[in-house]
Amino acid sequence: MTKKRIVLLSAVLLSGINLKAQTYKPEFDKLLVNAKQGTIVELPGFLSEKLPEIPYDKMILPGPQFIISDDPEYIRVPEGISLREKVQPGAVRLYMYNVNGVKEPQKMDRKITALIRNTGKSVLHIRMLKYSSQKPSGNYFQIGKQGLADYFASKGDEKIREIKPGQALPIDEKLEKNIVKYDELAHGFYEFTVDQPAEITILQTDPATPGVKALERVTNILPPKGESGAGRGIYGVSNYLLRNKGVFDTQNGPSAITVAEGVKDNWVLGWESSRNQQAKLVGNYGVMYNMEIKWKSTNGKGLALVTWNGRSADSKWCNGMAATMVVSKGLFKEGIIQLPSDRLITRSAPESILIQVFPPAANGEEQTIKLTYSPPGASCLPTPLILIPVDMK
Repeated sequence: MTKKRIVLLSAVLLSGINLKAQTYKPEFDKLLVNAKQGTIVELPGFLSEKLPEIPYDKMILPGPQFIISDDPEYIRVPEGISLREKVQPGAVRLYMYNVNGVKEPQKMDRKITALIRNTGKSVLHIRMLKYSSQKPSGNYFQIGKQGLADYFASKGDEKIREIKPGQALPIDEKLEKNIVKYDELAHGFYEFTVDQPAEITILQTDPATPGVKALERVTNILPPKGESGAGRGIYGVSNYLLRNKGVFDTQNGPSAITVAEGVKDNWVLGWESSRNQQAKLVGNYGVMYNMEIKWKSTNGKGLALVTWNGRSADSKWCNGMAATMVVSKGLFKEGIIQLPSDRLITRSAPESILIQVFPPAANGEEQTIKLTYSPPGASCLPTPLILIPVDMK
């Protein structure tokens, strides 16, 4: 999640440069209605940031303490701590996005692991509520897309592990066994509960050393790099509820809802303990947006929901986008959809990705689209959601 990709967004949105007028052609209706869910549909001359924006209200939902480890994104030393934060009893969400960046004295295999230490006075009980763990790889787009899919699909684990006061355990045993080669991404997305105060540490060490042993000897907390990574620290905002103002009507034409762009939807603020200062989560990665979009059709048209890589023209860093969402029922069943589903990524306009098609109500009554969206790791932001009225016939 290189910050070079992300910092462009606010400037582009505010300056209005490189924006072309959009033209929606009637023949696009058939392409969208007949496409398979998640596939790429080309809409030449249409995709643009000049589409009218649908206004929305946003509120913070109760949610877990949220920790992200993504700065330094690339861990350049053979052994070191990339994150250390304290959590209180309750629910915790942890998002780990770190890369083995060791080149000196030479490129070498490493282990990047997540550990939890009981800092309380009684036995700590930890139970996993959501679990997503991918094998390290240089294919960042695939890991980001699959990581969200696994997180959304996870049912957790009934198993409860115990940690005595002062002791530590790996949060994810798979991380303990994984070998992370140079430039490979170690990625984990977890949600769990603890009943004692605890300390979370992400560290890099040699593959042969158990994480708990490395925790005893490693003391250097690495400084953030700033020019790469979305951020690190602990954040009090982990879930949003977003509702559009009023009711979207298909007679109003194509419109967009855009979040996680750092302008109207500000970056979440938190705290980074190693420097004892405020932290900013550039990109809001790992934050869950629970969306409810009210709509109706007064002209008998249905509604196609698509997304696209709106940043492709802005920078060499934004040459691809891949995402995963949970979407309510339409022509396709309700559930998790990887975007795109027919290839790894979408690159640029005229490519759009079909998320869902919603038929109009027989009597024109109001309907509600429900989405669960989280900014996709490894991809440029924002990823606009475009509502397109379509003739279903």
